[in-house]
Amino acid sequence: MPSLLLRNARLVLPGAIVEGGWVCVQDGQITAVSAIPGEPEPAVGPETEVRDLGGHYLVPGFVDMHVHGGGGAAFSAGQADQALVAARFHLGHGTTTIVASTVTSELSVLEHHIGELSGLVQDGVLAGLHLEGPFISKDRCGAHDPDLLRAPAREDLERLLRAGRGSVRMVTLAPELDNGMDAVRLLTEAGVIAAVGHTDATYDQTRQAIELGAPVGTHVFNAMRPVHHREPGPVTALLEQEQVIGEVVNDGIHVHPSVVSLMFSAAGAHRVALITDAMAAAGMPDGEYPLGPLTVRVRDGEARLAEGDSLAGSTLTMDAALRNTVHLAGVPLADAVISASLTPARALGLADRIGSIEVGKQADLVVLDQDLRVQAVLRNGEGVDTASPV
Repeated sequence: MPSLLLRNARLVLPGAIVEGGWVCVQDGQITAVSAIPGEPEPAVGPETEVRDLGGHYLVPGFVDMHVHGGGGAAFSAGQADQALVAARFHLGHGTTTIVASTVTSELSVLEHHIGELSGLVQDGVLAGLHLEGPFISKDRCGAHDPDLLRAPAREDLERLLRAGRGSVRMVTLAPELDNGMDAVRLLTEAGVIAAVGHTDATYDQTRQAIELGAPVGTHVFNAMRPVHHREPGPVTALLEQEQVIGEVVNDGIHVHPSVVSLMFSAAGAHRVALITDAMAAAGMPDGEYPLGPLTVRVRDGEARLAEGDSLAGSTLTMDAALRNTVHLAGVPLADAVISASLTPARALGLADRIGSIEVGKQADLVVLDQDLRVQAVLRNGEGVDTASPV
């Protein structure tokens, strides 16, 4: 007998929406799923909790593979207490799997931060760490201190990976830098995702990095050489290669909705990963907030460097990214859900456990109302506090 039966749901499965669907959960795992409308529910005993979802959508928990903070706290502070606050904030918005992103700092500082956060990876609070900088282009540095940027020397990369004790899952780098291609090889051989981003690479250089094993484009379009009809640059190379998954910050600010729609048309939902790139100000009032060693000023929810005016992450949450993808970019809900859950799970090598509502996977589930706003969140089958509790 299941310990929990979620019934009367609009069940969003990979490629389909099942009306009047149901899901059974036992010991934190999905044990049965209705695959067709009207499929009879399993028999349950008095020990089974039955929840009628009243026709709300039931979607897999969101997977955010690129996020710097939220709820007033920053992962880039390198402090476990702040990381817990940020992770809980995003969990309340449906993000059941989160990869904490750092920002460019001195190597010794970054090494310390990685060591501090690695314990939360071991505890299962975080799914891994993402190092965004310092191995990126000064010409495309965005909200990173250009004075702290450097080429990816082997000894520096190995030093940071050692500090993570296996917790570093992704490193964003500019492959055109000195040793850039060697760094892609090193990371790939170490089982770490080499992500192309904050880059002034040419089309050919990006193709070479992809061929060497780089499988992800960091917030495609942002902080990279733009598309030109005679020099297609990294964007075209990333979108045309079937093995590459491209991140997109769909907050209506970083990328125009029509370009988000174009990205889905070019690559498909199985190759587009919604991310937040959120910083500490997500969920907080306008004001000034730290982002690593820099100060960010937030006005009307838009985050920019206090000095220089570059976009500095976002105040986005994954549920809002999903709504924007459907309502602004015109992507069908089933596809948008794939990009919010299954695609980033595949990018992280976790799709066998999370990312879709399928038998045998973790019961990471989100209940959304008809406006796609969070009503309830389950992580490993356990209910958590949400931004909009039932």
